[in-house]
Amino acid sequence: MSKVDAIYIHIPFCNYICAYCDFCKIFYNKEYVNKYLEALNKEIKSNYKGEKITSLYIGGGTPSSLSIDELEKLFHIITIFNLSTDCEITFEANPDSLSLDKINLLKKYGVNRVSLGVETINDKLQDVLERRTSKEIVINCVNDLKQVGITNINVDLIYAITGETLEDLNKDLNFILSLDVPHISTYSLIIEDNTKLKVNNVKNIDKSLDRKMYDMISSILKDNSYIHYEISNFSKDGYWSKHNLKYWYNLEYYGFGCSASGYVNNIRYTNTRSITNYIKGKTIIDKEILTTKDKIFYEIMLGFRTNMGINKNNFKNKYNINIEDIFNYKLLVKDHILEETTIYLRVREEYFYVLDEVILKFLETLQTNVSFDIMD
Repeated sequence: MSKVDAIYIHIPFCNYICAYCDFCKIFYNKEYVNKYLEALNKEIKSNYKGEKITSLYIGGGTPSSLSIDELEKLFHIITIFNLSTDCEITFEANPDSLSLDKINLLKKYGVNRVSLGVETINDKLQDVLERRTSKEIVINCVNDLKQVGITNINVDLIYAITGETLEDLNKDLNFILSLDVPHISTYSLIIEDNTKLKVNNVKNIDKSLDRKMYDMISSILKDNSYIHYEISNFSKDGYWSKHNLKYWYNLEYYGFGCSASGYVNNIRYTNTRSITNYIKGKTIIDKEILTTKDKIFYEIMLGFRTNMGINKNNFKNKYNINIEDIFNYKLLVKDHILEETTIYLRVREEYFYVLDEVILKFLETLQTNVSFDIMD
C-alpha cells in the first residue's frame, strides 16, 4: 500500500466568477454538476486504494455553491474513504452561499473545519475583485458555524489590491480579528494570466507598499496571539492546517477532480482543467516521475515555507544522508538568513517575504561532488 494519507477534492462550480481567480472554475450549472459528480465517483473508485486518511480537503471553485441534494451526493461518494477517527475534514465555502441548512449537513457528514473566502469587506476593493459579501453575512455565517459546533474556522484575506491603502488593510484585519477564528490565511493579490484583472490591464501595487502590508499583517496577527507558522498562514496554537502541512512536508496525497494535483508513489500528477474532458473520463494530463534529486529539491522548496523548516533527522531518514553533506549552507546561517538547531534548519521569519530568493541562494550551495543515485 502507498504512503498516501491525505486527499484533495476539487469542486469547480461557482455562483459568480471573481476577477482575480485563475483556478479551474465554471458557473454553477445543475446538469453539469450531476455529470461532474458521476465522473468524480468513477475517478475515486478507479484510483483510491483503501489507505487510512488523516486529512480530507474539499476545495474549489466554491463547494458551497452546490445544493443540499448535490452535497448529499458528494458526501455519499466519499464514504468510500477509510477516514481516521481524528481525520481533519475541511470544506471551502463563500459566506454568501453557506446557509444554516448546508452547515448542518456538513456537521452531519463529519466536516470539522471550514475555510471561508472572505478576502475583503471593503466595498471599493470588492468591486475590484468582483466579489459579493457583507460584514453581516460573514458574521452570521461564522456564528452559525460555531453554533452548530464547527469551531475550527479559517478566513482567507486578500491584500495588496489595486487602490488599497494601509488603513484599508487595517480595517479588514480588525474585522477578521473580531470574528475570533483560530486560523487566518493571507494572500497578496497576484494578477494571473487569463483572469479579468489581467484582461483589463490592472496593475500590481508598488512593491514597497506590498512589503509594508505583509509586515503589518504579521505584526498585528502576532500581537493577537496568532503563530506565523507558514509564509501566508497564521493560526492559534494547535490549529495549524493538517492538510496544508502534508504539502509543505512533501508528503504524498491523492488529488481528485478537475485540475486537481496529486503525489502518489513518487509521481506528481495533474488532472485536466477541461471539465468537458474530465466528464468524459480523460483525467490525468501530466505526470512527473520524481528522481531522488527532485524529491530533495521539493523538500527544500516546500519545507522552508514553514516556521519549523526542515527536520534534519527526518531528512536523514528519508534520503540516508545528512542535509549538510549535500548543501554547503553554513554561510547562510552565519549571515543570519537561516537558523539551525540540532534538529531543525529554517528560514528566519524576517526573510519570509523574500523566500524565493533565499531558496535560490540555498540551492546554489549544492555541493558538486554529490551523487544522488546512491540515495535511492
